Amino acid sequence: MKFAIIVFPGSNCDHDAYKVIENIDGATPEFVWHKENNLSGYDSIIVPGGFSYGDYLRAGAIAKFSPIMNAIISASKSGKSIIGICNGFQILIEAGLLPGALINNNGVKFKSKQVSLRAENFDTIFTNKIPKDKKMFMPIAHRQGNYIADKETLERVSDNGQIAFTYTSDAGGNPNGSCLDIAGIFNKNKNILGMMPHPERASDILLGSNDGELIFQSMMGNTN
Repeated sequence: MKFAIIVFPGSNCDHDAYKVIENIDGATPEFVWHKENNLSGYDSIIVPGGFSYGDYLRAGAIAKFSPIMNAIISASKSGKSIIGICNGFQILIEAGLLPGALINNNGVKFKSKQVSLRAENFDTIFTNKIPKDKKMFMPIAHRQGNYIADKETLERVSDNGQIAFTYTSDAGGNPNGSCLDIAGIFNKNKNILGMMPHPERASDILLGSNDGELIFQSMMGNTN
């Protein structure tokens, strides 16, 4: 299974993601520069964390105009699995591939800490290997991770099972003020996941947690 790892100017978690995928049996990672415009040769796509274009204007606001985004949109329509992590989540939001918005954390400050979260929907490309009673631990590192949406959107994503992960109280609770404690969401078809915590930084027990690897292992079953 081939994973495309998109690289923007300012990406800094691309190598972390590459290493995780490289260590999964049957998975092959490959970096793809943001000026490319074809992702037809890949099964899954990772939009990694970092500071694309220095987060100028707004996190993800410039990256959404990169040529690769047209290919990502096309891949999403064909059902390929796409995960956006931290800045990648922000990019997918800005590109209109996920509902809602991400604004400054409560208190505005950049937050870097370990958080606890749980999956809210286990019947998806990204969560099918996660035990239903599992509390997952992984780090966050963001300033604009406060997920917001209007009442109608929140009701819709809740009713449709589009809430992927929520923060739990085990590591201090909701770190940024996100509505409904949301840490990650799916698109309507659930082949796109955006999340603020970093599963690629929690995929080896030497890092303090390997809970994040469950997400990438789950993705191995999707070959659209």
